[in-house]
Amino acid sequence: MINSMTGFASSEQNTAQGKLLWELRTVNHRYLESTFKLPDGFRALEPVLRECVGARLKRGKLDAVLQFRPAASVTAALQVNAKLADEVIREAQVIETRMEAPVSMNAMDVLRWPGVVEQDATDTKALYEPASALLDTALASLCDARAREGQRIMALLEERLDQIAALVAQVREHMPEVLEGIRTRVGERAKALETRIDDERLEQELVLLAQKMDVAEELDRLDAHIEEAREAFQTEGTVGRRLDFLMQEFNREANTLGSKSADPRTTKAAVDLKVLIEQMREQVQNIE
Repeated sequence: MINSMTGFASSEQNTAQGKLLWELRTVNHRYLESTFKLPDGFRALEPVLRECVGARLKRGKLDAVLQFRPAASVTAALQVNAKLADEVIREAQVIETRMEAPVSMNAMDVLRWPGVVEQDATDTKALYEPASALLDTALASLCDARAREGQRIMALLEERLDQIAALVAQVREHMPEVLEGIRTRVGERAKALETRIDDERLEQELVLLAQKMDVAEELDRLDAHIEEAREAFQTEGTVGRRLDFLMQEFNREANTLGSKSADPRTTKAAVDLKVLIEQMREQVQNIE
């Protein structure tokens, strides 16, 4: 069954040190490209996270964001680096003496200075395993979402395939009538000429003309492409590239059908085919 490359999922978990939250978004892409946005202390985990993603996804552009919110019991343990605070105040006073309109520094300005407020360091390494497991949970939800979207896309593609099959059947049904009409018109014009026409040579030309106008081969190939597309829908794994190639083949046959058209009905069928194929191609771009 086909999967979409578009999806969203999130997953969170509370730990003794705080809350972990993953948010995953994917869109269509030629291959698998993963971008991680990780808090400080978690960047060393990225190679493991990439392996986890590669085991679940094959194509698509993934944006993965990990948030860590320390628990209140952890954030409450604050210490002030008094020595650094004194240095900040002293240097601020020196600079104020050089300013024409100095602005006094308040206590909060000092506390905001990097390093003045010291917080008990969180042991992020202890969170590596929970973060990896939580990513796998989020990826499972993401795959489910992509599978549901894939089912919606497959229903649309099946509908378009049915319409293409109906058009092919219509063209095949009236082709004998079209070829007979061409034969009749050419024969009448030949008889209208004052010059005597060799009947055998005329018959040869009519056969050649009928061969040029005959689209049976194109119709057969369109039928074959329809069957191949339906088989791809039932294939496990990634089929997006295969279907994308099939869309090119569909379009090639529709173009040939239009170029060989000898009556308005065939021309209209060729145009309708190209419209349906383009609609399918747009959907296929989102298939993994």
